[in-house]
Amino acid sequence: MSYTFDIIKILPVLNFFDHQQKVEQTPHRSLAYLGSYDCTLDGFIQSTKLVHQKPDWDWDAVVSAMIEFWLSQEGRVRHWKQVFQQSDEGHLIVARVANVNCLRREFEAML
Repeated sequence: MSYTFDIIKILPVLNFFDHQQKVEQTPHRSLAYLGSYDCTLDGFIQSTKLVHQKPDWDWDAVVSAMIEFWLSQEGRVRHWKQVFQQSDEGHLIVARVANVNCLRREFEAML
C-alpha cells in the first residue's frame, strides 16, 4: 500500500475534534486527519497514536510517508511552521494522510 501525507490547515481544537468525530465513523475510510500542537515531524508521528478508530493500514508505511514529506518538502514545512507560529493559541496544525489505493477505489466508484 502507498500513502500520502500533506499539511492542510490550522484549526481551533474544538473544530478539529468535531470534524474527527464525523470522519472517523468507519475504519474503512481512505483518509485520516492528524492534529498536532507542534509543527514538527515528531508531533505528527505522535498524533497518529491519537486517531480514535484507526483504519486498517500499515502505520509504519504511513510514518515513512510522513518522513518522506518532511525531507522532500522543506519549503512547505517551513511555510506551515511560520503560519502556525502566527496562529492563535488553542489551534492545531492539521495534516491529511491518505491511503492511495482506497482513495483510488472511492474515486472509481463515484464514476
